[in-house]
Amino acid sequence: MINEEIREKLYDRQDLKYRDFQAKLIPGMETEKMIGVRTPDLRKIAKQMVKREDIGEFLENLPHEFFDENQVHAFVISELKDYGRCVQGVERFLPFVDNWATCDQMSPKVFKKHRPELLDSIKEWIRSEHTYTVRFAVGMLMQHYLDEDFDPEYPEMVAEVQSEEYYIRMMIAWYFATALAKQYEAVLPYIEERRLEPWTHNKTIQKAVESYRITPEQKEYLRSLKVRS
Repeated sequence: MINEEIREKLYDRQDLKYRDFQAKLIPGMETEKMIGVRTPDLRKIAKQMVKREDIGEFLENLPHEFFDENQVHAFVISELKDYGRCVQGVERFLPFVDNWATCDQMSPKVFKKHRPELLDSIKEWIRSEHTYTVRFAVGMLMQHYLDEDFDPEYPEMVAEVQSEEYYIRMMIAWYFATALAKQYEAVLPYIEERRLEPWTHNKTIQKAVESYRITPEQKEYLRSLKVRS
């Protein structure tokens, strides 16, 4: 069966030292829930398995027992070529995503060709009460809608998110720092007017001034806008 086959492939590539190292990078993740497979190997397994007719059996087998199985799941979804099936898979999987790594590494390639339709799903996800569903929504806005498809409506959507969750706040800061690099004039008022709560506001400035895409003059001005405690 495909579920057992995938787990066998994972154990064949187990690296215990890597497992112990990686566990330290994901707060709250128990070592016992990690097999310890490096990301390139996880991607290879996903690319092999996505071609299988019975891959749906694995995608429906939730929740998975191991972090590495969730990673394979995220990478399989990222390879799906049918948009409808992909969105359905994302929505089925998101409630089971429990860490930043799985959330951030799930990046469906087919989304690039379906940005107008994707917005409807993002607007639903960003209103979720689940931390990583919201984080994923903001991540998709950052990845797909800060260039030619940018609209002032999108940073407004992100600024309206109210959360005490660290991983949501960090993604919001990441979004606005990236937006400053790509859409400086349109996004700067969010910083000048202190539209974000203080921690996220300052983290946005910190990440922006670390970017090589922000000019020295812009960095100096952004530093002057930091909220002092």
